[in-house]
This record gives sequence, structure tokens and C-alpha cells, in this order.
Amino acid sequence: MSAVTSPLAWEHVQPAAARRLLTGAIDAFAERGFQATTTRDIATRAGMSPAALYVHYPSKERLLFEISLYGHRAALEILTAANDGGSPADRLRAMVSAFTSWHAEHHTIARVVQYELAALSPEHFAEVATIRRAISTLIEQVLTDGVTNGTFKVDDLPGTTLAVLSLSIDVARWYDPTRHPAAEPLGTLYADLAHRMVQA
Repeated sequence: MSAVTSPLAWEHVQPAAARRLLTGAIDAFAERGFQATTTRDIATRAGMSPAALYVHYPSKERLLFEISLYGHRAALEILTAANDGGSPADRLRAMVSAFTSWHAEHHTIARVVQYELAALSPEHFAEVATIRRAISTLIEQVLTDGVTNGTFKVDDLPGTTLAVLSLSIDVARWYDPTRHPAAEPLGTLYADLAHRMVQA
């Protein structure tokens, strides 16, 4: 079990039964996908009856929303902390390294967060989309700063921002800690690749 799906990562979720359901949903959604996962699947992983789920969450979609909100906020915090002074090149490397490492280390929740968005209700999607825009803005700003001081050459800022983010995000789709490099070296590799993409 990854650090993100361990109970310690969800201490703010109370009571313990609600926390077990949430972590069970993460594993089920990552393994089977949101649409193929039943409330029975989630409850079984939590060691509870299917009816118990509705005591804590009104729907399967609400569980997905809570997971998505947590995951996006965590990713935004990671990027914000990495964007801490230095040249645009240093900041870009630090941000891509941290963002990539997070998607590798926490690939289970990241897979759910990044690839099950379409299952959210319009209202919940709008709330998550606000955080996604903040994430994109951080990357686009560091690219803009690099273009301004002449260290980066970027002809299409929105497109390049998407490309840089996609490098890190796609890690969650294929990452397996038993077969691939550790999260930190992978982050360093991807940071170098991102820098090469935009270097003047």
C-alpha cells in the first residue's frame, strides 16, 4: 500500500470508517476505473457492508470528488513549494522534479485524480478545474519568466505548459515501483527533459 493510501495520509477524514471507505475507493478506482467499480467493491475493500457506504458518503461520485480534491490540492502544494526563488531554469527543474516524483510515489491516487475526471458531476468538476488552472498557471508563469529573461524559447506558452505538465502526469498511468526507477531519480530525469524542451 502506498503512502497516500495509508490511513496516515487521511487523518483529516473522520470517523475511521469513512477513512477506510475512501482508501478502499482509491484502490478500486485505480484498479478497475470509476465506472467499473461498484459500491460493493469499495465496501468490501473497507471491510464493511455496501449499505455502510451511504452512512458516510451520499454516492460513489462523492467519494471520487473527495479523492480528486485532496489529490489536486496536494499536487498544487508540491508545485508551489518547489517554485521558491532562483532563476526560471532552477524553478522549472525543481517544479517538474517535484511534480513527477509525486505522481510516481503516489501513482495510485494520481491515476484516479488524473484519469477519472470525466465521472465528476459538473459542479464538482468545476471546483477541481479551478485547482487545475492554478497548477497550469504556476508552470506557465515560470516559462514566461524564462522567456522574458532570455533563457527560454517558447513560441506557444499554453501548448508548452500542457506538454510540460503532461510529462509528469502521464507517469501515474504506467508507473510500477517494482519495475521502474525510484520516484526521485525519475523526477530528476523529467526535470532535465522539460528544461531541454524550452532552453533557448
